[in-house]
Amino acid sequence: MTHANPPIRSLGRTGPAVTTPGLGAMGLSGAYGPSDDDEGIRVLHAYLDAGGTLLDTGDFYAAGHNEMLIARALRERSRDDVVLSVKFGANLAPGAPPVGFDGSPRNVRRSLVYSLQRLGTDHVDIYRPARLDPDVPIEETVGAMAELVDQGYIRHIGLSEVGVGTLRRAAAVAPVSDLQIEYSLLSRGIEGNGILDTCRELGIGITAYGVLAKGLIGGTGASADHAAAMFPRFQGENRRRNAELVERLQELARAKGATSAQLAIAWVAAQDEGIVPVVGARRPEQVASMLDSAISLDEADLALIDELLPAGAAHGERYPSAFMADLDSER
Repeated sequence: MTHANPPIRSLGRTGPAVTTPGLGAMGLSGAYGPSDDDEGIRVLHAYLDAGGTLLDTGDFYAAGHNEMLIARALRERSRDDVVLSVKFGANLAPGAPPVGFDGSPRNVRRSLVYSLQRLGTDHVDIYRPARLDPDVPIEETVGAMAELVDQGYIRHIGLSEVGVGTLRRAAAVAPVSDLQIEYSLLSRGIEGNGILDTCRELGIGITAYGVLAKGLIGGTGASADHAAAMFPRFQGENRRRNAELVERLQELARAKGATSAQLAIAWVAAQDEGIVPVVGARRPEQVASMLDSAISLDEADLALIDELLPAGAAHGERYPSAFMADLDSER
């Protein structure tokens, strides 16, 4: 079955109501291998036609291509039916991965102008720095975003991959709707480092990305192409051992009449009502599968999953060391 009306959750005390899961659009712009724009449009329409509302992108996804692709898909639709979540701040250079992040007030405003133009809209629903800029106090970044909220150009302030101290400092300046952070059966750091508890305390929602562990859970995904080479969990012995861990889910998934990917999405959603999984798709049939992930998991199911894949069981870091250094959430 396909859910014509996906479940709706509110992102924190002050954020918007969105459908769960949300659609992560990064893979539609070549992040995990060659992509086709027309197929990407079909993916976006498949999600929106099924009642999905939350589209997650970044202005640095293929240097703006992803935003322009989304604009094409939204051209014939009502803007009010879509919640656009946009990350900004990555410093791009030709032929190289992003190096560093710019959270200066000047860049907050400049980046938004370009995003609004590429997206063909007059506002962004959630705007967030992709990473913490270590050279700019978070109060300055959030303060600039709060001014844009007052001016109507953004509706809500989000954050991404920041730790407890940064969360508290940011929330003291302006309401924060949600924290975008990696959270999956193989990446459970937020349970033990205080981030999940702090979000609950402050009324900040969580949009969880990497729910399928970049393809380790439920399919080839990133593991089938060039992007996987950079992730330690896909390299050498790590890949084999992580694949063996994930295989443990298959029997329970079959008992639930689901795939292991659907089970993984349902597990993340079951951890807290304030968590919204954000899942990537590159084909319309993947959209149908992810929207079919509203599986009921009782306490016994959750206990069994914890036994099969305990926290900390994954082999290898979730990013290469250079990228890990950019994560305030890991400090």
